[in-house]
Amino acid sequence: MIIDMAKSLNLEVVAEGVETQTQYDYRVSRGYDALQGYLLSKPLSVDHWRVLLQK
Repeated sequence: MIIDMAKSLNLEVVAEGVETQTQYDYRVSRGYDALQGYLLSKPLSVDHWRVLLQK
């Protein structure tokens, strides 16, 4: 319901704390626009993040 409300307001929905494939699959199936968590990447320092961003 919250996701549908956000979409009707043209907002993006971000899921935090995605740590397992099951959590990932569930959130993707529910229509989240972005995901973050240990499954996708461990926390990065600002310097490391900048290097990745430049690539």
